[in-house]
Amino acid sequence: MASIPRLLLGAAGVAAFVAVCGTASALACGSNGYTYSGVEARSLAFGVSVDVTAVADYAFPRGHVAAYVGVGGPGQGPGGTNEWLQVGLSGFPGVVGSDVYYEVALPSRHVVYHQLAAGVPAGKTASVAVLELRHRPNWWRVWLNGRTVSRPILLPGSHHRWQPVASAEAWDGGTGGTCNGFLYDFRHVRIAHAPGGHWRLLSRGYLIRSAATRLRRARSSFLAAEGLLALQLLPKLTP
Repeated sequence: MASIPRLLLGAAGVAAFVAVCGTASALACGSNGYTYSGVEARSLAFGVSVDVTAVADYAFPRGHVAAYVGVGGPGQGPGGTNEWLQVGLSGFPGVVGSDVYYEVALPSRHVVYHQLAAGVPAGKTASVAVLELRHRPNWWRVWLNGRTVSRPILLPGSHHRWQPVASAEAWDGGTGGTCNGFLYDFRHVRIAHAPGGHWRLLSRGYLIRSAATRLRRARSSFLAAEGLLALQLLPKLTP
């Protein structure tokens, strides 16, 4: 997974979503099979947080889906290297429920995926954040449900350099055409205006979109969707 520049359904709706979303869409899936739907802050910041929920478990043959907040991205590290930190929910083929995870990319090193929890059921909210430490420039920590869940992480050259993102993501696993389905609810996206905190709601931002995805936004919250049934449900839901 790579970083870039909730709702209630009846039982029948959830079952249909699992069966259809992720298999019915035949749209070409982005660059190298990746698609995105989210928001990027317009200003530099020191952290980002969100309350994120997956609507249902996902049925798809390959690849992954995810919903996260993060900083950095491909080519955004020193000398154009890859460097990022993100935390959120992820889903994989044949796995019921979501992981809560965080992922670290350091310059010229392999990306490392950390599983914080497994089998998180659809409809359960995770409050996640990444935040630069007060009085320690370039050092960051990951937060889950109001508690730190990582050691301090050194991201060289990151101090006051990045515009945070909150985004859903899917990768087709190299299938070359079938987009994985998702429907995520992002509530109360906040950005930190100082190391260690000073949180404010993200009321404005740049939209992150792919041809196969849709986004419905209301102030600091939004719904991100991909897949036939998810796109059909989206107009009926309120972010």
